[in-house]
Amino acid sequence: MVHVLTEQHTIANHFLAELRSVAIQSDRLRFRRNLERLGEVLAYEISKTLTYEPTEIETPLGTAETALLNAQPVLVAAIRSGLPLHQGMLHVFDRAECAFIAAYRKAKKSGTFELRREYLNTPDLTGKTVIVADPMLATGKTMVLICQELLGAFRIDTLHIATAIASEEGVAHVRAFLPEAHLWVGDIDSELTSKAYIVPGLGDAGDLAYGAKE
Repeated sequence: MVHVLTEQHTIANHFLAELRSVAIQSDRLRFRRNLERLGEVLAYEISKTLTYEPTEIETPLGTAETALLNAQPVLVAAIRSGLPLHQGMLHVFDRAECAFIAAYRKAKKSGTFELRREYLNTPDLTGKTVIVADPMLATGKTMVLICQELLGAFRIDTLHIATAIASEEGVAHVRAFLPEAHLWVGDIDSELTSKAYIVPGLGDAGDLAYGAKE
């Protein structure tokens, strides 16, 4: 199941527009904040699918009836570019447990890519709703690597993937290899270059958020 924010006209369009804009994204602070704000919107949308239970709240003047979450999800951040998006989701799910994973693709001389996972720090995910946040879904192969490792280690109840911009190819790859996952996307772009950059995309989210790497 794929949910795309830009299929409706909402304030999320403004956050995405600023993330893409070369005139604005050079401001790292604003770039990170826009990723956070998009994470907040995605978290709010995901919250509509979660399980709630009736609750009574005592006010100074009486009792109010409402419905509260049965349990907070676990938020998984893909280091490093996924941290601002993750932080935005943590603003919404402010009692959530968190996990952190470092996985990346390394280019070979042949022009192909080698996928590597180097770091994982996570609570027990068994029986939990899990949300994996990464701002760019290019080929989708790194995301599949991350999620398959988590699914292999834990009996996750429900898996959500949240991303700012995805390619059509990346969405198709995730749907093929993670059919059980719910995919939440800010926008979907049609083109993916031979070096696996999304076009028009927004550039390298990690570099724009934290500076260029060697």
